[in-house]
Amino acid sequence: MKTLVLTGIGKIGLIDRDKPLLTSPDDVLIRIKSVGVCGSDVHYFSKGKIGSQVVEFPFAVGHECSGIVVETGASVTCVKPGDLVAVDPSIHCGTCDQCLAGRPHTCRNNRFLGCPGQIEGCLAEYIVMPEFTCFPLNEKFNPTSAALIEPLTIGIYSVEMAKTDFQNQTIGIFGAGPIGLSVLMVLKTMATGSVFCFEPLDFRRQKAIELGASYAINPIESNVIETTIKIEPLLLDVVFECSGEQKAVDDATNILKPGGKLVLVGIPPDAKYIFDMDLMRRKEISIQNVRRQNHCVEKAIRLIENGLPVEQMVTHRFAPEETQQAFEMVSNYRDGVIKAMIDFS
Repeated sequence: MKTLVLTGIGKIGLIDRDKPLLTSPDDVLIRIKSVGVCGSDVHYFSKGKIGSQVVEFPFAVGHECSGIVVETGASVTCVKPGDLVAVDPSIHCGTCDQCLAGRPHTCRNNRFLGCPGQIEGCLAEYIVMPEFTCFPLNEKFNPTSAALIEPLTIGIYSVEMAKTDFQNQTIGIFGAGPIGLSVLMVLKTMATGSVFCFEPLDFRRQKAIELGASYAINPIESNVIETTIKIEPLLLDVVFECSGEQKAVDDATNILKPGGKLVLVGIPPDAKYIFDMDLMRRKEISIQNVRRQNHCVEKAIRLIENGLPVEQMVTHRFAPEETQQAFEMVSNYRDGVIKAMIDFS
């Protein structure tokens, strides 16, 4: 089968591997239809690592995917051959303290698609996943919208982890990539106050406005603090940091009102932030980290069924043989790219 693997920093090769086999009665063989290129995939492509997670080449990345069920193990009942499925890329053990506490996303024995040292990713013609990671979809879905369920779950979980009802609250989002836009789309289903989106790229700011942002501000060309104060003199209640940039964290702490909350969603390239603790202490700002998602797949499915325009994030499509070009484009923010999809036949 065709498999796309990282062969070095900034290099992807197309190789042939044996089609995976069912080895457990709860296994599901899936023929991949669509894969989204995620920012974490691009970190591995351009840097070879995210924090302590270091790629050993060759390695297949990719975790945002959909596919058609081809074969199932003897105990599988929730899906059948021919079903279009969304795939939760996280395989938890179900027996550790975290799983038993209702936190499978921080499972002690977690294996995640395309995560170095865990399991190879979904940039391949076929993958095998356990039944509990497969979600059958109805006719309202196509392979693209099905694959976009995974990044949407991050947006849903990020909003949930803010732990507020958002009623008339003012909100900021740093970064209008797929995750920032997912947060925005989820927020727009609620009765919030103004939503500020801070994004340096023109085409992404335009998309944020199209998807309902009240204001879209360039944080490089504009003074974020002064611009925010002119519009909201009392500052913002909640800020979602979805860019992974130190400047965004600095700006966020300045535009949050006393008692505000900073939700950290983005992944910093060097896995570290520096915080102005004097400012954060005096404002009593709360910080909430977000680890992927927890129990949000069904919620994402319902939102898309009810019309959430998740496919508006998609700007580019590539064949598997063009994956190198796709990753280069996303890595360099070229050609107005927001979400690139790899479509398998």
